[in-house]
Amino acid sequence: MDAKQLYNKMVDFKQYGTVLLAVGVFFYLGTIIPSETKVMTDIYIATGASVGFLAGSVSFFSIAKKFRSQLIETEEGQELLMKK
Repeated sequence: MDAKQLYNKMVDFKQYGTVLLAVGVFFYLGTIIPSETKVMTDIYIATGASVGFLAGSVSFFSIAKKFRSQLIETEEGQELLMKK
């Protein structure tokens, strides 16, 4: 794969991971902020969503790290990483 494509994929996966992290934190805050009208089912759903989004975030960050290590192995990839 071309170094420029790897770099673009790495950046995309980092952005996906950041978005999923933000959404996961949002759901987590929904579970810990006290509310009078909370039903246990809602708490379980929010907790499951939080765990799912955070797991997705970790997987996207690990994929971005894999692409970064592939870029470091090539000279053109190292130049792209140094520029940006």
